[in-house]
Amino acid sequence: MSLRFDAISALTSDTTTKAGIADTKVTGIFGENVFTLEKARSFLSGEAYKSLLTSVQGGKKIDRNLAGQIAIGIRAWAESKGVTHYTHWFQPLTGTTAEKHDSFFTLKGDGTPIEEFDGGTLIQQEPDASSFPNGGIRATFEARGYTAWDPSSPAFIYEMGAGKTLCIPTIFVSYTGESLDYKAPLLKAVESVSKAAVEVANLFDKSISKVTPTLGWEQEYFVIDEALANARPDLIQAGRTVFGAAPAKGQQLDDHYFGSIPERVYAFMRDFENESYKLGIPLRTRHNEVAPAQFEAAPIFEEINIAVDHNILLMDLMTRVAKRHKLKVLLHEKPFAGINGSGKHNNWSLATDTGVNLLAPGKTPKTNLLFLTFFINIIKAVHDHADILRASIASASNDHRLGANEAPPAIISVFVGEYLSQVLGDLEKRVGDKFDEQDEAILKLDLHRSIPELLLDNTDRNRTSPFAFTGNKFEFRAVGSSANCANAMITLNTIMADSLKKFKAEVDELIKGGSKKEIAVMQTLQKYVVESKSVLFEGDGYSFEWEKEAEKRGLPNVKTTPLALDALSTDKAKELFESNGVYTHRELEARHEIELENYLKKVQIEGRVMGDLALNHIIPVAVNYQNTLAQNIKNLKDLGMDEESYAGQKDLLTRVSKHIQVIYTKIHEMTEARKVANNIENIRTRAIAYDSQVKAQFFDEIRYHVDKLEHLVDNENWTLPKYREMLLLR
Repeated sequence: MSLRFDAISALTSDTTTKAGIADTKVTGIFGENVFTLEKARSFLSGEAYKSLLTSVQGGKKIDRNLAGQIAIGIRAWAESKGVTHYTHWFQPLTGTTAEKHDSFFTLKGDGTPIEEFDGGTLIQQEPDASSFPNGGIRATFEARGYTAWDPSSPAFIYEMGAGKTLCIPTIFVSYTGESLDYKAPLLKAVESVSKAAVEVANLFDKSISKVTPTLGWEQEYFVIDEALANARPDLIQAGRTVFGAAPAKGQQLDDHYFGSIPERVYAFMRDFENESYKLGIPLRTRHNEVAPAQFEAAPIFEEINIAVDHNILLMDLMTRVAKRHKLKVLLHEKPFAGINGSGKHNNWSLATDTGVNLLAPGKTPKTNLLFLTFFINIIKAVHDHADILRASIASASNDHRLGANEAPPAIISVFVGEYLSQVLGDLEKRVGDKFDEQDEAILKLDLHRSIPELLLDNTDRNRTSPFAFTGNKFEFRAVGSSANCANAMITLNTIMADSLKKFKAEVDELIKGGSKKEIAVMQTLQKYVVESKSVLFEGDGYSFEWEKEAEKRGLPNVKTTPLALDALSTDKAKELFESNGVYTHRELEARHEIELENYLKKVQIEGRVMGDLALNHIIPVAVNYQNTLAQNIKNLKDLGMDEESYAGQKDLLTRVSKHIQVIYTKIHEMTEARKVANNIENIRTRAIAYDSQVKAQFFDEIRYHVDKLEHLVDNENWTLPKYREMLLLR
């Protein structure tokens, strides 16, 4: 029997319990494996605790002498939980996390064994920087890099089987100081937008001293049986099925969305949720998504740095916990053709230390103007930097999803809803009007409605918009399910910081010229509405008509990653990131190169997987079936049967033979095209060649003929698990 039938047989004979996870009160376990400030108070001296608190809440550096005291306290807490090892936990540009485990155990000079974890070890370690993606910043002979403790993200204990490891969240930089991870630039972008937002918010409320970007992500994913996944080399190596015919029943009945959760998956969900709660991940929502075998998990909003850490930690958790349940989690944006792919909607907002959500309306003209200021600035930021925002979500896997009538198109636009569109339209119509202190209608947004009621109750949703206002936040819907949220959030916070800085400068200039503050704010907002209105779109983002309209408006529509990434190499991008202290020119150029290299390597792997499956699975099975048909036709002919009696078999044989020949020919041609692309020295040109000369020229055509064979060849001979088995068997 093939692995496919072995897996199906195991499914039908499975007698293991499907729901062995005990229900636990969340508040009883939440954060039990996290070194929270509450635990720090118990394990640290007063001086060390105060230093840690000041660092977490105020961003102050921790004195190295006090770091030693903090390290002793963290180790004492970890050892009380049975921990024997520690690691610096960081997020290199691989898309996953990295860690090197060291034991607390060491030997003194006289050979005496001791447990040790000092301040220097807590603060800094030195991994090999040249072994991680670095875009030429580090060569093999220039290997040194540093991980440095990020006190704003609490240490936690990761449990794996019977083992427990203390994880210290860190940034990762080169020996010469360039960032080589997602966390370091994210922290810089957060600092930049916070500073700019405070300065603008102080125009309305001087008591605001801190603004914190918040994030609530929605993680979509597929779950299939582990044995079936292991029988698909493409899923294991490429994360998606490069072949696979559509099942008779897919998602066309709309019966999966919010449906009853399958029992095995339900047990898995409860298990990974409990593990998440221990790590302080505030998961709140679970449900079936649109596609069969697709699901979603979503947490309560958190500060953006913590939210990013929690999301990438959750992805690792889900993958590990699934193994206990003999399941496989698929985080690829498009693991199955013909049905919805997976995204990771990033819900973003700004919160003040006075308890105000800057993207939620107030009840007075003054607070409504505060809301309108931040609301319009983000629209302006997206308009001015749509190309860079598009680049932030570009990847080989997300290219399969964007614009596929299930996800937002590659055109970056903003949806705000009917009523807010009317508000912005009212502002635009006042071009050239003179504002004065009696113009209360404008300050009240010129509507006979309550703004809070308007936004929270009457703002519609638009599933086709990549960037939509949803009441008191913006939802960046184009982020891919496998992505690190940080990449999109670095860009979003940077462009918002840039817009706010320019807005404040323009307002200050008008005030210096004699304008009242409120009037200066309104005039600048009016100008921004006029300048950025082309990015606003309320209609169907999936339609061809929108593509034509977007082109008229001058909005970029870059559908493939290699070309989308060009936005990172422009002078505009370099000025944006450098002026806001997020990336240097060298760091940005390195990221551009890393993303291009990542793209072409993934497409290269997919091409190789297609060749392997076609030559070692598909063609041999099809040839065997071809031989069976040919022999049967010969037998019937030798028996003197009328040709009409086996005309159908002859037609079937002809079709099978044709598909085999096309597959064989195209696989050979694709291999030659890859060889040509591999000889291109310039990485951008090589990535474009892989996109246009390998992927676009061969992938779909080869798949078409393989999927046709799947429908023709005897089911008993087909070695790869089929869509109907992976998606619909429980």
